[in-house]
Amino acid sequence: MRIAIASSGLGHVTRGIEAWAADLGQALLERGEDVILCQGAGQCQASHQRLVPCYTRDSPQAHRLRGWLPRFLGWRLGMGSGYGIEQTTFTWNLQKVLRREKVDILHVQDPQVALLIQRCWRWGLLRTRPILAHGTEEPLDFQRRIVYLQHLAPWHLDEARSAGVWKPTWTAIPNFIDTETFRPSATGREDGRLRAELQIPDQALVVLSAAAIKRNHKRVDYVIGEFAALRASRPDLPLYLILAGAWEADTDALVAEGTQRLGDRVRFLVRFPRHRMAQLYRTADLFVLGSLKEMMPIAILEAAASGLPCLVNAHPVMQWMVGPGGLSLDLSAPGGLSRALEQLGSDSDRRRQLGQLARQYCLEHFRRDRVVDQILQYYQFVAATPPSRGQK
Repeated sequence: MRIAIASSGLGHVTRGIEAWAADLGQALLERGEDVILCQGAGQCQASHQRLVPCYTRDSPQAHRLRGWLPRFLGWRLGMGSGYGIEQTTFTWNLQKVLRREKVDILHVQDPQVALLIQRCWRWGLLRTRPILAHGTEEPLDFQRRIVYLQHLAPWHLDEARSAGVWKPTWTAIPNFIDTETFRPSATGREDGRLRAELQIPDQALVVLSAAAIKRNHKRVDYVIGEFAALRASRPDLPLYLILAGAWEADTDALVAEGTQRLGDRVRFLVRFPRHRMAQLYRTADLFVLGSLKEMMPIAILEAAASGLPCLVNAHPVMQWMVGPGGLSLDLSAPGGLSRALEQLGSDSDRRRQLGQLARQYCLEHFRRDRVVDQILQYYQFVAATPPSRGQK
């Protein structure tokens, strides 16, 4: 079976989707599978990688095309946004690669790519059956159009079933994490080089949040506000906040706001290199995520595998991901995060206990080999499904 993992943003965007594609492609390669990894930009560094040119979302070509297309037509064609143009132009060249390399299974998280390739398969233009790993919060009306859909958490699959939107060709398989790369420090904390680089004292307690630096969804402004409230009430706690993530339209404003409110107690790491993220987690003492709802963020798995207590909103998916290794809080109200940070910031034994539980729970449920076994079983199921069944 020939497999393709694809991401239009791979090579020029740093998000969970791109990390998922790169990690899954590498995991399948190491398992001896016949796999190629298709990326929308950048340089191919290995023989299994394929560059699939496209109009990347922020490119001059995408801006010109978006301006040229009438608004109603752009959205109808799936090109009403920069990301939509990127996915559509990526798919145009991707289908050529899939045909040339006789790919049987395509696995993506880009929803428009999955839908367009599915049309090609249904029309008999491709032999490739696409699987959408649903990580982008597409509405149920979109989900019902997808034949092979991987929900990332059982809760999402149950939600679709309760709404009457379900197919026997769907599954629920989580994201995974390389627990050898993301692991606690043997000495309990990183050796201090990154702290020295960031000018953070060795005795400080570091709170880390890894997410796109934006207000909407990731609610970085909420995290800043809660940290500022805690600093005002407990200036004796040696807490530092690190916010690491991709640049967004409101990132610069958030950096200015955070610096103004927190001064020397905050560090913004915009576009921090992914190959250094494991070191960053080992530098921290606590992990927080300000979003109220998530599909299944890889950052929580990275933090848990690194032995960090995780503070998240009390949403079923994040509660399930964290398990006994953290605290599920009401982050919709002021004080929800600051009170928990104060409690854990003053209790090293509790932090240590939660960190150990986080690591163990992650090993039991989300380690790479366990999840990749499930993915390969699903590939076999998809490949064996009679064509007439998949095209109803």
